[in-house]
Order: sequence, then C-alpha cells, then structure tokens
Amino acid sequence: MQFIPLLVILPLGAAFFISLAGKNKNKLCDIFSVIITFFLFALSLFFVFTTHNYTGALVYKVGGWGMPGGITLVLDGLSIFMLTIVNFIAFMVNIFSVNYMNRFSAKDKFYALFMLMVGGMNGVVITGDIFNLFVFYEIASIASYALVAFGTEKEELEASLKYTIIGVVGSLCILLAIAFLYAYTSTLNMANIASAIAQNGINSVIAFVSVLFIAGFGIKSAIVPFHAWLPDAHPAAPAPISAMLSGIFIKSLGIYTLCRIFYNVFGMNSGISQLFMFLGALSIIVGGLLALGQNDIKRLLGYSSVSQVGYIILGLGIGSPLAITGALLHLFNHSAFKSLLFLNSGAIEYATGTRDLEKLGGLRTKMPTTSATSLAASMSISGIPPFAGFFSKLLIIAACIKSGYVGYGILAIVGAILTISYILKFQKYTFFGQLKEINKNIREVPIFMKSSMIALSIICIFGAVLMMPKIADYFLKPAQESLTRGMKYSDLVTQALYEK
Repeated sequence: MQFIPLLVILPLGAAFFISLAGKNKNKLCDIFSVIITFFLFALSLFFVFTTHNYTGALVYKVGGWGMPGGITLVLDGLSIFMLTIVNFIAFMVNIFSVNYMNRFSAKDKFYALFMLMVGGMNGVVITGDIFNLFVFYEIASIASYALVAFGTEKEELEASLKYTIIGVVGSLCILLAIAFLYAYTSTLNMANIASAIAQNGINSVIAFVSVLFIAGFGIKSAIVPFHAWLPDAHPAAPAPISAMLSGIFIKSLGIYTLCRIFYNVFGMNSGISQLFMFLGALSIIVGGLLALGQNDIKRLLGYSSVSQVGYIILGLGIGSPLAITGALLHLFNHSAFKSLLFLNSGAIEYATGTRDLEKLGGLRTKMPTTSATSLAASMSISGIPPFAGFFSKLLIIAACIKSGYVGYGILAIVGAILTISYILKFQKYTFFGQLKEINKNIREVPIFMKSSMIALSIICIFGAVLMMPKIADYFLKPAQESLTRGMKYSDLVTQALYEK
C-alpha cells in the first residue's frame, strides 16, 4: 500500500523537475521521462501480480486520516486494470516522442505537460474521494488543453479553444453534481456515498446528479452527442497526444469514471442501463458514418474513436458478466490499436509532411514498418480474426443477443461493417496504389518511433491471450468482478480500512 501514492507523486514531481531543467536539456528530458513512464508501468504490473489472489481492496490513508474526513487512495481490480493500460500506453507514446517531438522547439514544455496529464489520469483512477477525482480530472484536462494547442498555429489554437470551452462546461456539470451529492450525503468519500445511497435509495436528487455526471463525463468519453471536441482536437494535437487522447484519456477520465460511479457508487439500474445502450449504439453508427467521409487521417481516426467507444458503452449498458468482459477487453484493445493508428499517422506526417489521403499512396514500399504495423492495427479495429479486436466485438455482440437485445446486436454488426469500410479507405489511399512523385525520396521513421509501433502491433495481434483463463485471472477477471460486485465496493473499502 505504501507504493500507491508513487503513481501520482512520480509524474507530478517529474513535471516539476523537467520544467526546471529548461529547453537546452532535451536529451536529459528524453531519458528522465522515459525512465519515469517505464517505472510507472512496472509499478502497475507489480500491483497486477501481487494482488491477483486478493479479492478485496487496498486502501492508503493520506496523512493517516481515514474516512470520512480523510483522503483515501483505493486499488481494486478495476483501478489496477486501468492503471496498467494508462501507464503502458504512456510509456509507448513517450518512446515515440523522443524522435517525433524534435520537430517542435519546446520539448521540455511538452514533457512537463505530458507528465501532468499522466499524473492526473493516474490520480483519477486511484482516488477514493469524489472531489479529489475532480481535482485530478482538472489537472489532466488542463494539461490536455495546452497540449492540443502545442503547435501554436491557427488550427491548433482554434481547436484548443473549442475543446477548452466544451471541457469547462463538462467540468462545471461535474462540480455541480458533486456539490448536490455532498449536500445530500454529507460526505465526499465514494464508499461512504455508496453506503448512504444504499440506505436511502435513489430519489430525484440522485437522478439529477446522474444526469449531470453523464453529461460531464460523457464529454470526456467522446460519446454522441458529447463528441464535438474530439475530431477537431485530434488533427490539431501532436500525434503522441492524439494517441494519448484517444488511447487512454477518454478511457480514464470518461469511461472509468462512468463505471466507478454508476456501478460502484450509485448502482446500475434499468434506466441508466437503457441510456448507456442507446448512447453506445448511437455512437457506433454516427461515429462510423462520419469517419467514412473524412480525408484527413487524424479526423478519420477521431470519428473512429467515437464509434469504437460506443461498443464499450453498449457492453457496460447491457451489464451482464459476458458484456462487461467484452467491454473491458475492447477498452484494452482500443487503447492498443487506436494509439498505434495515431502513431502511424504521426509517422506518415513526419515522413511526408501531410495527412491528406488524396496526397498519399504507395507508402508501403518506402515505409514498410509503418505499413506493417498499421495493417495489424487496421485488422484489429476491423474485427478480423484472429486479431484482438475480433474477440472483444464478438463478446459484446454475443452478449446483446444472449440478453435479448437483438436490435443492438445488429447495430453493432453494422458498426463493424462501417469500420471495415473506412479502414480499407485509409489503407488503400495511404499504403497502396501509385507512389506520388513528391514522396519518392521519403524514408522510414527513426528507431524510437518504429519500436513503439512494433510493440503496439504485437498487442494488436496477440491481445486475445488476455482471454486465456490463467492470464485473465490476473488482469481481466478482477476488473470484471469489481463491476459485477456493484455497490459492495463500499464494504470492501471499509473492510480494508479496518484490516489496516
């Protein structure tokens, strides 16, 4: 338990150190940031392997103060699952950035903001206090606003302003919801809130707070109709930040928070379940249709994220063990294949200077590593067997049919067909066809960029091993059980405090 605070202290401390190092210490910033993100990933794996036989929760009392007045940090199966994904993708993106961010003049500022974002996401995942969840949420959000505008050109600044305005609206919804919740329960600790709601039941106050939370966290999840910021933010941001936003940011600040609140604090009910399913199916179809019409690679992938997140929300809405397992597996798969696709887009832009599909073509001969890794990610997101994305989509569709929601299952299949369509468009116009004269002298990207793409492509190919019983017992099953236990989360946290 003493290691839990390091998940927040290390990245926030690294942000402070890097900001002091200055812009003339780029190599030092490269090495230091890679070491920190690697250590965070290793620490996440440490928690995976040391807690898999423990069915309770680990609770760290900040300053020794317990509930209800003290701040607690909580690790259970779901938070460990999310921490591993967040810190693995952050590590891969950090390695990619070593070469890619040489295109920019303020590399030290990039790493400082990057570390703030990682620290904020880790804080959201491990906090047991809903107000501190909001504090960490804001740390990560503010860092992301600045990173979207990092290029400081007109496009970047305009996208960042739009993203900031929409994000602030979401933050106000969340803060207002927390204020009502505190007035109703007289506590900010999520375990105590769950106990109070279990005793008093759902009433108009909780219903209103639920709507505010869905609006606030729905914006960060980028589900329809809260998705407007995402397709503009992705083209504007540097490719590593696009990978972070789509790969883990919308998961940790959006999907994770929705899971934690509506499964473990409020308790999932039929109304919220139906709303999740509707929003999930709507996101699948709308995101897929909008992606089809894009010629900018990053805008195409941005709308694709809206569609793919819809599968996760649909599975969480169904709420059966099979559906939750499929949703969590797709969350993991999407983190890998979408991060990889955005890194691929960054590699293409790094080599050619453009993301316009109509100006590309035939790049597979000049960029074989980028082409091969992009193909692995494309097959996975399209749900082609035996790639990882096939199994997570199959579980969600099977759960729809098994639970009697055949219509939603059909919409999920239609969404898969749309995914194949826009991904084939991306592959055809980028890597196949005739090589343009202007691109005849391009070369493959540097080694650090290639190594990140290769590592993520291996996950896209072999990610289905997470379903194997012995491996699932360590990673996927504890997260699924954290959600299916529902409001017993409160009992587990309380018991962990007394055990200590």
